[in-house]
Amino acid sequence: MNHRARKRFGQNFLVDGNVIDRIVASIAPRPGERIVEIGPGREAITGPLIDAGADLAVVEIDRDLAASLRQRRPKLEVVCEDALSVDFSALSSGRRWRLVGNLPYNISTPLLFHVLGQHEPPADMHFMLQKEVVDRMTAAPGGGDYGRLSLACQNLAVVTPLFQVGPEAFDPRPKVDSAVVRLEPRANPLVPAAHQAAFDRLVLKAFSMRRKTLRNSLKGLVDDDGFQAAGVDPGARPETISLDAFARLAANGLL
Repeated sequence: MNHRARKRFGQNFLVDGNVIDRIVASIAPRPGERIVEIGPGREAITGPLIDAGADLAVVEIDRDLAASLRQRRPKLEVVCEDALSVDFSALSSGRRWRLVGNLPYNISTPLLFHVLGQHEPPADMHFMLQKEVVDRMTAAPGGGDYGRLSLACQNLAVVTPLFQVGPEAFDPRPKVDSAVVRLEPRANPLVPAAHQAAFDRLVLKAFSMRRKTLRNSLKGLVDDDGFQAAGVDPGARPETISLDAFARLAANGLL
């Protein structure tokens, strides 16, 4: 299939057969299961998923690509929309479903939260993302990559990095390394829904001043009694504080 990548859609088409095989093996599609793919592009993953017998639907923002897919595969369910506006739960057909995609790097973070926020999230997700984003998603406390994205993703899902992919696997080649990651949404987020707004507020404030101690960055939100009740050191910096500790602050520490 000959289709020139369009920069406005952040298109980088996967062309390396070995990488394609590794992704499909990681997904391990089974006959008849419902899978939704974001950005089928030139069918690098689409074809193997269909060959495996998956009940597949694809979301493609590029009208030319969507039209070509419909022409070549008339039985394939093609949704020509911006993935950021799609109700993915409605594509589940009321049953267990899975999500895969080579995500455009320019919208990857908002798209992650759009998907994780669905009222019927997928059983799992396998995404190709910029490696820097995967590093932030999977980071543990204590490193420079650890921050808001780490806490938000790990609160909602078990996040597992799978393998790295170099620029040469794509056409055109991106200027960054990529990585494949698996997310398995939690039935119950680690932060209870009643404390989620407070948790988000604390994390936003703390990491907006990540070089300051929590006592300074959370001034006006948490006092010494609140830190003591949550069992959190007010002299610590935010990148050293675990998700569980932020959750305790949200539950016990807010003024």
